[in-house]
Amino acid sequence: MKKTIPKGKPERRSVGAAKSAAKHSTRNGASREKYPIRTNAHGIPDYRLEIPNFRTTEEWVDGQFRYKVEGDLSGEPPPLRESKYLNKEQTIEIYRYMLLNRKMEQTLENLFKQQKVVGGVYLGLGQEGCSCASAYALREGDWIGPMIRNQGALLVRGFKPRDVMMQYMAKSGAPTGGRDAGSHFGDIQKRHIAAPISMLGDLIPVLAGVALGARLQGKNIACLTWIGDGGQSTGPTYEGFNFAAVQKLGVILIVENNLWAYSTPVDRQVACRDLADRAIGYGVPGAIIDGTDPNQVYDLTYEAAQRVYRGEGPTLIEAKMMRMRGHAMHDAAAYVPKQYFEYWTKRDPIARMEKYLLAKGWLIERSNRELIESVQREIDEDREIAEASPYPEGSTADERVFCDNGVEIPFLYGGPKVKKVEKEKLAAASDVAHLR
Repeated sequence: MKKTIPKGKPERRSVGAAKSAAKHSTRNGASREKYPIRTNAHGIPDYRLEIPNFRTTEEWVDGQFRYKVEGDLSGEPPPLRESKYLNKEQTIEIYRYMLLNRKMEQTLENLFKQQKVVGGVYLGLGQEGCSCASAYALREGDWIGPMIRNQGALLVRGFKPRDVMMQYMAKSGAPTGGRDAGSHFGDIQKRHIAAPISMLGDLIPVLAGVALGARLQGKNIACLTWIGDGGQSTGPTYEGFNFAAVQKLGVILIVENNLWAYSTPVDRQVACRDLADRAIGYGVPGAIIDGTDPNQVYDLTYEAAQRVYRGEGPTLIEAKMMRMRGHAMHDAAAYVPKQYFEYWTKRDPIARMEKYLLAKGWLIERSNRELIESVQREIDEDREIAEASPYPEGSTADERVFCDNGVEIPFLYGGPKVKKVEKEKLAAASDVAHLR
């Protein structure tokens, strides 16, 4: 059965841009007629403006195994789909977050090569539009659960590049005070961010639990999390998202289909063509989008959030794109056919967004150059601050490591709201447990 995502009336659009959203609430005026929405063979809406036809196969050459591409990669990238909700100021703000995301990760790469990073570095090159535009689509009070390639979402939520840099260098000024490295940090008090979990898929039941907890306290909040094409195959992904679907919890799951689960191509991992088809099995709305088109990312995430606020439950969005580097800095990605890099480089989300803004006249060459320069200044200043931060004192090594059991964690939204059920009508424990 075909399911479409209902379209809601725009409300507040993001946390990082709450002030901007309040000032600029006009619609973009985009029409569906200009770019019709396809459906795939199973009735899932596909918002992409191009449907590439290629796949990864295997071959042996001179006794060496390698992957190769079969299909047509000659097409030129399409324009961005017009957003139905974003205005000029919001679009430029997302573009700035994407630039900040990229330049921050370029700095992290340099710090890694200078041996100033403790541990590995995981980059989201080519995925900035998906991380930033989706996080931007939420409103204040919603939660996110980012993965290692969603550092742009941390910036949208209010963390600074210096925070991420200090975290990777295990400095005392880092969000974890140097107790952990990499992107394993969040903020459950103010920014409503659940820290990434290395075991893939485990964030999904966590976010489902956050949504359930909020509902029991009388609120329907959107809980956005991401998973890769590899991670979506894990047990916790199915268990967590199925629970959210059954309970109609406000989980928005973006499956970032970036073609490679470490060194395994998606064509060698799943038999289906579109991972969004799995929404049918969960019984929730699903959609396919171009993950390098920030407008599509924003609009579909925004509409999924509106469903959540109305108590209509979760949505699964498949964002198709390409992981443009190896799994981490230690992985040269030599197993990826060169043609893939050439094809997806033309679909760089930042280059496409820049072209879109210039074509609409929302930026001119001079203002674009000034914006890029301002981002670089921010990065340079933050790098200086991060490098100047000292390492934590050894005498404090056992501090901030374990939660003090004596600390009471208060309800965030108020006490639990419980249905009043007469004792004689209380047939089963599930009558209480399944409060909706």
